[in-house]
Amino acid sequence: MTSDDAERALLAERILTEQEERRRLAELLHDGPVQHLSAIAQMLDAGLASLRDGETQRADDAFARGLALARDSARDLRALCEDLEPKVLRELGFSAAVGALARRLSSRHDVEIDLDVDHADDLGENAQTALYQILREATDQALRRGAPTRIEISVRATPTGGAELVVTDDGPPERRSAVLEALAERAATLNARFSSEVRYPRGSTVRIEVPPSAARR
Repeated sequence: MTSDDAERALLAERILTEQEERRRLAELLHDGPVQHLSAIAQMLDAGLASLRDGETQRADDAFARGLALARDSARDLRALCEDLEPKVLRELGFSAAVGALARRLSSRHDVEIDLDVDHADDLGENAQTALYQILREATDQALRRGAPTRIEISVRATPTGGAELVVTDDGPPERRSAVLEALAERAATLNARFSSEVRYPRGSTVRIEVPPSAARR
């Protein structure tokens, strides 16, 4: 393969990755904030109608539900903005950023999170960003599935000079193909090998093996 062929292949891969990312973001916006805003509008309509009818208690209930959903939507949008540009990595570095994330999740969900991610600080910027997004999404899905008591996250060097991310939890097993496909798409941006396994009655593991060329980018 000539240098021109390699450059065209890299460009085609980048375009495909960007298209997949736009599709994923469009789905997240449609299924999350857009649906929430529609529901909020309906709640406000119901509350105003109740006020006109003099049913103040019913109006208060509708407005309270709308306010709670609006706060949830704001939180989801903040998370989505952070997903687009995780500036915490630039400000803190990988291991410090993951440590801050782990402390926040532990306090909110009463789960123990064990970290071994110092090796990631030696990886390239693109690799760090992609791995941070993958582990954050994997931990978020683990918490959404149920109530894990422990999550283990490690980033270690491979014998070939690449890196391996492993996220393991002791919650209900992950069975949803859409979740696994989304994580696999994330891994594909690094040309990484994705695998997952479940343990019954509880436990799931996600494994991402990044090749040496992508680990340095």
